[in-house]
Amino acid sequence: MSDAPAPQAGSLVTGSEIARFAGVTRAAVSNWRRRYDDFPAPVGGGAGSPLFALADVQAWLAKQRKGQDLSEDVQLWQALRGAYGDDMLAALADAARLLADPASEACGALPAEAVRLLRGAVEAGAEGEMSRALAERFTDSVRRAGSDLVTPPRIVRAVRHFAADVAADATVFDPACGIGTLLMSVGPEQGPRRCGQEADARGAGFARSRAALAGLTRVTIAEGDSLRADQWPDLRADLVVCDPPVADSDWGREELLLDSRWEFGTPSRAEGELAWLQHAYAHTAPGGRVLMVMSASVAYRKAGRRIRAELVRRGVLTQVVALPPGSAASHALPLHVWELRRPQSPGDEADSVRMVDLTRNELDGSLDPKPEQAVDVPLIELLDDAVDLTPGRHVRESQRDYVAAYDDLRRELTEQVRRLAELLPRLSGGEGVGALDGPSVSVADLARAGLVEFGDAEPVSASDQLDTDFLRGFLRGAANTRRSTSSSGTFRFDAKGARIPQMDIAEQRRYGAAFRALQEFEERARRVAELSKEAAGLAREGLGSGALEPGQEARPAPAE
Repeated sequence: MSDAPAPQAGSLVTGSEIARFAGVTRAAVSNWRRRYDDFPAPVGGGAGSPLFALADVQAWLAKQRKGQDLSEDVQLWQALRGAYGDDMLAALADAARLLADPASEACGALPAEAVRLLRGAVEAGAEGEMSRALAERFTDSVRRAGSDLVTPPRIVRAVRHFAADVAADATVFDPACGIGTLLMSVGPEQGPRRCGQEADARGAGFARSRAALAGLTRVTIAEGDSLRADQWPDLRADLVVCDPPVADSDWGREELLLDSRWEFGTPSRAEGELAWLQHAYAHTAPGGRVLMVMSASVAYRKAGRRIRAELVRRGVLTQVVALPPGSAASHALPLHVWELRRPQSPGDEADSVRMVDLTRNELDGSLDPKPEQAVDVPLIELLDDAVDLTPGRHVRESQRDYVAAYDDLRRELTEQVRRLAELLPRLSGGEGVGALDGPSVSVADLARAGLVEFGDAEPVSASDQLDTDFLRGFLRGAANTRRSTSSSGTFRFDAKGARIPQMDIAEQRRYGAAFRALQEFEERARRVAELSKEAAGLAREGLGSGALEPGQEARPAPAE
């Protein structure tokens, strides 16, 4: 790989290039994009590798006075990463302990540079700020890959919004609190008693340290598996919030078959989320609420139908909110927030469930639904054979304007098809020799050289010597796909064996542009397929119900 030329005025630059000439890490650039509304918007590239106008970025950096010097939190993160590698949770726990007790000589594996920076933060009275910066960097580093210890910022924002006004004397509980982000985000900063439990001792320790450094005095974090070893058996909270572990079939069903918490039915092995939901409800005081983050599939999976029916029948499920796709950055699937309320007394049960569909909203847009995005569904209408609690289904059925919806779908489908053809890149004949038949390099070697990061769902470039779209394009190629696919057909990315051709940066970008266009073409094609299915289904439904009828051009000619 050859060195990339310095960006010239008027050119486009990647996030890696911004990081290089600003003297920060790529994570810092990602944080700027997330934190600052005035950060320049991308003017090209794809979602995975956006391009920015250099002049706009330089003007923004000058305005923000972002100089060449690395900030102390960046220096600290780099020092911790160098010493601890991938075990950054242990690094954070050790760092937090030193921030709380800077005179301590028990610094774990903290390198000297980290100790210096941490003690410097304490001397400057910035230990709380440093703790928050470390938590944000940890969240940003793992959020794309997904982690049960970290609740994504947009999910935190949504739960906080729907928690609304939490009384200063309330008790808030999170039975799977991770590093404490969700627990410490709902309600007023001071006042509420906050109780949590976390199975990972390092995560629990860091959560305790975060609370202490933030000056939160009424926070207690217990360690242990909440389902198997509940450390709060007598706690009844005013608000229980939880972003539970997902896709965990080993949640202890066989050990807990006769547990009294299964008030609405014993969950199957595949329905761990419904076990966490009932655990949370068991810790709710009369009149108290549960706000639980749920995978969208929990709303309709056959295995959970009986428990869903009981939640509805007893009037404890009050609201289901479908959040915009991408709220959890580790995947694009929509997530739901389920709200339960324990009745104060008999007769205080809900008589309907409010269904809110925000799936068409902007990711960071308003969380207050428009009238057409919400409907109160009577309980009896939910208690059919499926007990499907997907908000979109009920909102569409109750408020759909079939004519307008069908016209909108036809227009969007027509536009998407028109643009689809434009996206397919023009390719010319090659020499008939595979790119990987020539000089190539393994992704493992690139990673060891610091040119590739694995924090994303796919590897990304960490250097201006390597184009991300070029990298990902060849990793999706036939040779690497075969290498990563087992005899049973299971695909698992093989970082050790995957290889990419050696090319200079200009040639990489030429290939990268083609791969990026193909990626956008595939995404658009999937959207066309979705729209086609939706339009056909809507047309059949409307024709069958009488809400639509054939257009004039579809009518048979009158008989002579």
